[in-house]
Amino acid sequence: MRVLWLKSDLLLPLDSGGKLRTWHLLRQLARHHEITYLAFAEARTPRALIDGMTEVASHVETVPRAPRPKGSLRFYADAAAHALDRLPYAVGTYRSHAYRRRLNALLARKRFDVLVCDFLVPAVNLPDALPCPAVLFTHNVESEIWRRHADTQTVALRRMLFRAQHKKMQRFEARALARFDGVLAVSDADRLAFGRLYPHALARPIQVVSTGVDTEYFAPAVGPADTGADTSQSRELIFTGSMDWLPNEDAMLYFAREILPVLRAEDPRVHLSIVGRAPTPAVRKLAGDGVTVTGRVDDVRPFMRDAAVYVVPLRIGGGTRLKIFEAMAMGKAVVSTVIGAEGLPVTSDEQLVLADGPVEFARSVLDLLRNRDRRRRLERAARALVLDRFDWSVVARELEDALLGLARAPRQDAELSQSRVAECVLK
Repeated sequence: MRVLWLKSDLLLPLDSGGKLRTWHLLRQLARHHEITYLAFAEARTPRALIDGMTEVASHVETVPRAPRPKGSLRFYADAAAHALDRLPYAVGTYRSHAYRRRLNALLARKRFDVLVCDFLVPAVNLPDALPCPAVLFTHNVESEIWRRHADTQTVALRRMLFRAQHKKMQRFEARALARFDGVLAVSDADRLAFGRLYPHALARPIQVVSTGVDTEYFAPAVGPADTGADTSQSRELIFTGSMDWLPNEDAMLYFAREILPVLRAEDPRVHLSIVGRAPTPAVRKLAGDGVTVTGRVDDVRPFMRDAAVYVVPLRIGGGTRLKIFEAMAMGKAVVSTVIGAEGLPVTSDEQLVLADGPVEFARSVLDLLRNRDRRRRLERAARALVLDRFDWSVVARELEDALLGLARAPRQDAELSQSRVAECVLK
């Protein structure tokens, strides 16, 4: 296949779950197929990062874009300033005539078997008509993330801003889904959510391409038969992720303010490490007694190996949940909210522990810190699950089969597609 892959940014450095997921899938796909990769790149992007993309793509095309600060404070200011924009803020910031011109030039110059829009954002720059089948490769149900953002706000003005973004995202997501020949979701939970929210938008049933993990890279410290270093006396907790992503920021603020005090009241030795790129000012302020904020690190594995429990206190769902699979692959006991593990084929008290509410979450963590046998049982079961079902080589075959099937399927009627788009607009 000749694949045109559209993305909002380069994959290097590999510092977020979405980037890692795409990188590993493309690396497998590039072994047998020709991939042209189109994305934005800041002017100051090191040439080595662009050149490094050739490991997963035959051709790499970039469009210049100015850097944009991230974080909740920046969001509130910019979302308010763009209140009259018909597009959701997270999409409108990627609207680009230059990107569209480069995309049109690629489509005119070369015949592609399939176009893949990776995440929803690049869809804002699609031309009205496409000469090849187009697939939307989703990592989230974007509108649901914004709805949950609104639901967690306690300040009326902030809640109003997030609700407005939710409505805009819902309209854009509906129209975008209706334009594609096929849609891929990261989980059955997302597939069902799309079907519930947008029953009139889909050209054909949504297919699921699971999240995966590099089980050789993310492995216990000693070997596959062991669960790693001795953490029997450790009171170290860890969370990893891109800390400029609002759901991760919310999770850490929530944990530090409402869960960690309960833990430290029972055991003052409990300590949390927040490991991930670009911590926002609000996250950096958490550093202090009982909390370490590292910022970007070259390798998260040493931090994970030293931890007794991996925590996922997400209140706003979405994303690949790659962090959970990485922790499970390293043989770590995980405590997550239900939303944090949403869509993963796991069972509470078998491969991890699910707990909602500050007190229940804290008690679950404390129980694992104190009960070594239970923790070891979860660690072994977690590692076994990802080895059996979620190595990237297995997941990549799901993607390849899905793309081949969509590339060979009869294309949807253009008039029917437009009627679906129009119906979504009316709704």
